[in-house]
Amino acid sequence: MPSPPQSSLTTWAPSWPESLGLGAMAKSSSLNVRVVEGRALPAKDVSGSSDPYCIVKVDDEVVARTATIWRSLSPFWGEEYTVHLPLDFHHLAFYVLDEDTVGHDDVIGKISLSREAIAADPQGIDSWIKLSCVDPDAEVQGEICLAVQMVKDVRGRRLRCHVLQARDLAPRDITGTSDPFARVFWGSQSLETSTIKKTRFPHWDEVLELQETPGSPSPLRVELWDWDMVGKNDFLGMVEFPPQVLEQNPPNGWFHLLPFPRADEDAGGNLGALRLKVRLTEDRVLPSQYYQPLRELLMESVLGPAEVDAASPLAVLEELTSGDCRQELATKLVKLFLGRGLAGPFLDYLTRREVARTTDPNTLFRSNSLASKSMEQFMKLVGMPYLHEVLKPEISRVFEERKYMELDPCRMDLGRTRRISFKGASSEEHVREASLELLTGYLGPIVDAIVGSVGRCPAAMRLVFKQLHQRVEERFPQAEHEDVKYLAISGFLFLRFFAPAILTPKLFDLRDHHADPQTGRSLLLLAKAVQSIGNLGQQLGQGKELWMAPLHPFLLQSTSRVRDFLDQLVDVDGKEEAGGPARALVPPSVTVREGYLLKRKEEPTGLASRFAFKKRYFWLSGEMLSYSKSPECQMRTSIPVSHIRAVECVDEGAFQLPYVMQMVTQDGAGAPHTTYLQCKNVNELNQWLSALRKASARNPDKLATCHPGAFRSARWTCCLQAERSAAGCSRTHSAVTLGDWSDPLDPDAETQMVYRQLLLGRDQLRMKFLEDSNMDATPEADPEKGSSATEGACPDALAGQREAAARLLEVLADLDQAHEVFQQKEQGKVALGCLRP
Repeated sequence: MPSPPQSSLTTWAPSWPESLGLGAMAKSSSLNVRVVEGRALPAKDVSGSSDPYCIVKVDDEVVARTATIWRSLSPFWGEEYTVHLPLDFHHLAFYVLDEDTVGHDDVIGKISLSREAIAADPQGIDSWIKLSCVDPDAEVQGEICLAVQMVKDVRGRRLRCHVLQARDLAPRDITGTSDPFARVFWGSQSLETSTIKKTRFPHWDEVLELQETPGSPSPLRVELWDWDMVGKNDFLGMVEFPPQVLEQNPPNGWFHLLPFPRADEDAGGNLGALRLKVRLTEDRVLPSQYYQPLRELLMESVLGPAEVDAASPLAVLEELTSGDCRQELATKLVKLFLGRGLAGPFLDYLTRREVARTTDPNTLFRSNSLASKSMEQFMKLVGMPYLHEVLKPEISRVFEERKYMELDPCRMDLGRTRRISFKGASSEEHVREASLELLTGYLGPIVDAIVGSVGRCPAAMRLVFKQLHQRVEERFPQAEHEDVKYLAISGFLFLRFFAPAILTPKLFDLRDHHADPQTGRSLLLLAKAVQSIGNLGQQLGQGKELWMAPLHPFLLQSTSRVRDFLDQLVDVDGKEEAGGPARALVPPSVTVREGYLLKRKEEPTGLASRFAFKKRYFWLSGEMLSYSKSPECQMRTSIPVSHIRAVECVDEGAFQLPYVMQMVTQDGAGAPHTTYLQCKNVNELNQWLSALRKASARNPDKLATCHPGAFRSARWTCCLQAERSAAGCSRTHSAVTLGDWSDPLDPDAETQMVYRQLLLGRDQLRMKFLEDSNMDATPEADPEKGSSATEGACPDALAGQREAAARLLEVLADLDQAHEVFQQKEQGKVALGCLRP
């Protein structure tokens, strides 16, 4: 079948009044993938165990690699990824491999999920799925370009198949390439193209003609094979077209290669299973003006008087969400209000509601309410550069030094010293003293960095914390609740920001990989200590972990410093959020990624390819990609981000090196330049690709194709073309990025998600606020349903809630109509002027 359209933006003729314009509907999709754990994996090592890791592929492109879990047949990964994609992706695959220090890693099995299977359930997939064998004949990738004609003359009917080219074929040879040829079948006849040696991007431009034979109409099948001098040829993929397609709409264009059709083979559970969570979100985003009424309702909620908080549209929306949906909604709302310069009023509105309904100060912000989730997401979105500046140096030291630390006597490995020094086992007391010294040696600099970071904390965060401090102090002014105003702030900053980042640095982009078990235990102890400091030492000695007692003097000493730090943090002037409305999430001058990469010299002469790469330190911001010999070097070379036209992977065969990417730029004179950069591993490669693509997302004149090889020895290594200026042989992937805190603000996409959330709760919205005949009276609580915003509310509040619900439903109806019209216009089924302004 033909590939779906590659464009992600479609423009239609206007049907709204000219003053508004119909505009264009953007299309986007994102995959939320969580590789949770595995079970019953087969043993691949002589020790009777395995060292499994998982590779995640989207349409045969590796987008992520989990950590290796050593010596385990039931590994737990718990790694989560968000991948932004164009709408035309085909399948998602998970490969489980056993890592070997010598030789190639062993493939254990795979799971393949089609786009249709993932999209079938809007809630996504959350289940155990058996691994299946990896069949080489099923491991196909790439596309083929064909032009087919049915010709009729005096000799009868003939099929003319023009085989033009193929791209991104699977590498079947040890060199990382293939020797492809095409074989065309029609009826009882078959013809072959020539073989193109050593390429995954062959150009044939050959016309094959087949004469029709008597009998029933036959399908056309085109197979691609890798020619081998010794042994049988390797299958590369196929496409097939039924007779009715050949007659009515002969194929002409690019077509996705498919494996041979075969019955699914069940591995019988012998290869184990993975627990996966996968959810596909596909949105067709309307032009901005269609979302303006919904945005105005939401903005009105936070800018209105405090007396009507409970009757606002935002309060009604909060009543309709729970669980995972609440976290996604919190992220989108925070980004939406950030883009309008109203994140402060938005969080203050949620804080007022949360504080007002809290009677016990010990439970304040302890639940996963919209207020708690929104504050948590706000800190991640606004404060991530600040977090990196404060924690990264010490976290990196913990990883690099890999010291053994343990205070729990039940977990102490007393024989460890004997194995290392051969001087006999240490006593429990000796291990405890050594661990205490190490822990305080790490905790000291961490606490110093935090309490000394007042000036580096973003102004927006400080203003939000100041509002929080004031609201809590007003609600609990009693002397016995003196610490509540501190605990409210430290509960977010320490317990939901600093401590989780210390515990899982990879999830906060502080490290490229998860920690090994020993380092992970050290990080857990440090996170527990920071959490205790954030609790101002109030729960020390009250829990089950009495073995933490040796740390208590240090923790208590730190709490007074934390109080002083929090006082300084909220001592900030200004009521408006820094930056004003419609600001970018990350200021252009802020560094979003940095680190060492290997850079290839522009035109190396007399050097082997691998020696032409030199180590350089890179910084990426929204304005510039800069590099120098070291982080301390003052002499930097800079490339404007506005010059970037494409950022793509490079085939391993181009330089006989893995994890290489290319950045194609255009200087002021219009001349193209290609910079080749090598990363340490596939995760670092994808992170740099994603960061560079996001930074250059709004650049004009982006390239649609490029060469995944290099121009060496007077030809391109990928497609073997001899002209340096030859058109690219592979599609670019500028829309494929990893979702993280640096994703750009997109108010239309964020409002579309709020609309989608309201759609899910529309029936509940009607029942709860509009169809209850007893709403004029104060309802009695239903013990089975629990409390809600309507219970115990005064008649004025109930009337306000009904009005807010009615306004939301009216806005939903208008958006429903707009979506329906746009979808019909895609199919050419709607007349002009059908939308009401």
